Amino acid sequence: MAKKSKGNRVQVILECTEHKESGMPGTSRYITTKNRKNTTERLELKKFNPILKRMTVHKEIK
Repeated sequence: MAKKSKGNRVQVILECTEHKESGMPGTSRYITTKNRKNTTERLELKKFNPILKRMTVHKEIK
């Protein structure tokens, strides 16, 4: 029988930094996965924010 491993891939939540600072209601969040073995630091990706209607920086939250 095969041994079950925890795996290196984990789900992370990305939240918009500019939306948080603007004070507007609502949040822009995305769920993605990362390889914790190759990427040990927190992710920062440019994603589309539908509320602000532009590309913004989204950072990984816990």
